[in-house]
Amino acid sequence: MSITPFAIAIPQSDLDDLRDRLDRARWPTDLPGVGWSRGVPLPYLKGLTAYWRETYNWRAWEARLNSFPQFTTELDGQTIHFLHARSPEPDALPLILVHSWPGSIVEFIRLVEPLRDPRAHGGDPADAFHLIIPSIPGFGFSAPVRETGWSSGRIARAFAALMDRLGYNRYGAHGGDIGAGIAGGLSPVAPEQVVGVHVTSDPPTAVTFAMFAGDPATTPGLSDEERARVEQMKLASADGMGYLQIQTTRPQTLAYALTDSPVGQLAWIAEKFQAWTDPAAELPDQAVDRDQLLTNVCLYWFTRTGASAAHALYESMHAQEWGEAGPAPTGWAVFGADTIVRRLLDPERAIAHWSEFDRGGHFPAMETPELLVGDLRAFFRGLR
Repeated sequence: MSITPFAIAIPQSDLDDLRDRLDRARWPTDLPGVGWSRGVPLPYLKGLTAYWRETYNWRAWEARLNSFPQFTTELDGQTIHFLHARSPEPDALPLILVHSWPGSIVEFIRLVEPLRDPRAHGGDPADAFHLIIPSIPGFGFSAPVRETGWSSGRIARAFAALMDRLGYNRYGAHGGDIGAGIAGGLSPVAPEQVVGVHVTSDPPTAVTFAMFAGDPATTPGLSDEERARVEQMKLASADGMGYLQIQTTRPQTLAYALTDSPVGQLAWIAEKFQAWTDPAAELPDQAVDRDQLLTNVCLYWFTRTGASAAHALYESMHAQEWGEAGPAPTGWAVFGADTIVRRLLDPERAIAHWSEFDRGGHFPAMETPELLVGDLRAFFRGLR
């Protein structure tokens, strides 16, 4: 039942090892003229690796992460690491923020102060939150994972127990992608405690999600033009599913490359940031801050959790429990919006809070934090 203070302190020997491995990276050849169509282009990755080695400052980011109170506790036999940033406002609403893959707690760093202390950031103090930002088991410092079976449902139960352990008997939840599934899973687990669930999506993720439930092109009411657009989006989604096929079938085989090669880990994550961020950005670090992206990669590298994060996807995709929807109202925020998304996911327009933003993508907390902060404030304003 204990909660133990925690601070990130990566040994200097690990930093020296990383630099040495980056120095000795073995590079493949690549083909001219293919761009990103077959994965991360060699010139781009060489440039990003050089920046990582020569300019990026882990210690500065380590200090920034350590500026927020962090703790560990044991839940269901597993160590859980979390940030706990309480608001100076006494009536603040507790809010658990759940990251996804290939993200981490680093995703939410730019949200903490505006959400925790809106008074100091031009907002209404009535919109303040106490923030709880846990690392999913198998990610970051919620490692190592000691047994199989950590599906999204089990994680939701553990996070509900975490909120109870912290003394929060009324709170909201937020997440995107896997994080959305976990956040949504809190409502049926703790129906009396969860006041609302806020989730984010983007058009590619929405189509991929819809494909798991059937053929989205057969959604009633679509015009011929919309059906053709869905078919194009289905093809694009299928083309980008290689990462998921590997991580949900043979994660242990992938684990060796992610654990042994920092360049391999960097490429594995950077490719998804290029594919899933705002299409207006040609490169990943044009969509998100380059140092924040590298800090996210560093967290995977230093904790050796590229492997266990892959296993987490395997667990959720092979889970026998998917659960029922809980009673808490749900709010959706779609970034890089396409009007087709609501036609696919909410054809009856039953979701009362539905926001669409023409900017951003899969990682709104990193791409457009100001838009996400505003939508979180708006959604929970009527649920406090």
